[in-house]
Amino acid sequence: MALFDLPLSELREYRPERDEPADFDAFWKKTLDEAAGHDLAPDFADFDAPLTGVRVQDTTFAGWGGDPIKAWMLVPEGAGRVPCVVQYIGYSGGRGLPVDHTVWPAAGLAVLVVDTRGQGGANIYHPGSTGDPHGGDHPQAPGMMTRGVLDPEQYYYRRVFTDAVRAVDVAASHPAVDPERIAVAGISQGGGIAQATAALQPKVKAALIDVPFLTHFRRAVEITDSFPYQELVQFMSSLRDSEERVFRTLSYFDGLNFAARGRVPALYSVALMDLICPPSTVFGAYNHWAGRKDISVYPWNGHEGGGSRQRDEQLRYLRELFSIG
Repeated sequence: MALFDLPLSELREYRPERDEPADFDAFWKKTLDEAAGHDLAPDFADFDAPLTGVRVQDTTFAGWGGDPIKAWMLVPEGAGRVPCVVQYIGYSGGRGLPVDHTVWPAAGLAVLVVDTRGQGGANIYHPGSTGDPHGGDHPQAPGMMTRGVLDPEQYYYRRVFTDAVRAVDVAASHPAVDPERIAVAGISQGGGIAQATAALQPKVKAALIDVPFLTHFRRAVEITDSFPYQELVQFMSSLRDSEERVFRTLSYFDGLNFAARGRVPALYSVALMDLICPPSTVFGAYNHWAGRKDISVYPWNGHEGGGSRQRDEQLRYLRELFSIG
């Protein structure tokens, strides 16, 4: 790793022009209106986890197209109505096991850990439980980045972001959750999903966005050789006339455009040696974020970012914001 991107002084001022389609808002309104036509049908089934002081529920709800999406709901026992974190997962991972997510209830918050459809099938640490029954009508590179990428309506992340928005409705429906104190959170892909959800879902009151993926796509593919962004490069290097269609589709999913619509308080993090999500892509979104914001900078870290240090900052941030304790 090396300090390969812009100097920190320039990163703090980096606010790139956004490639935003004229019908961006209409596209997402149509998408979410269509999803709202499916009954959310949240099912919270008690799960016998080897934990004390935490109620665990194996949760299922209807995501995009009415498809069943799995999640874990963890609530501190006997705490009354509490704030809730809706947590999204990094690339290739699934919801894992309840024991992976106990830090939030230990701090007095509920957490809804949302599976990412079609992922987690090859992750030995965080296996998933949710399939994706929809595919594209063209070839794709290995991975998820190019699934349906020639058409915004068919693109994989249209389904993922819709699932994420509906997951917040699921959290708000839980009897132990205070619907006025819901935050979204995630690292890498999860950070990108949280960033989009905070802009699309009015029930979100705060966003914890760590080293976000799915942000400033064009710059990312131009300055890093790392995957998953390289999936897009592989695809365009094979389908040599696809560039215009690919970037048109990605413009509907770019974190820069969601950040410009972010109005809630947001705590970002960035690592200056991050070869997977280059720091300029993170600062590009952060500097466009329209609401109150803070960012934690880790100069000597890669994509692992701040690790437990950042989680500690997040807990303190939410404790103050949501008046916990």
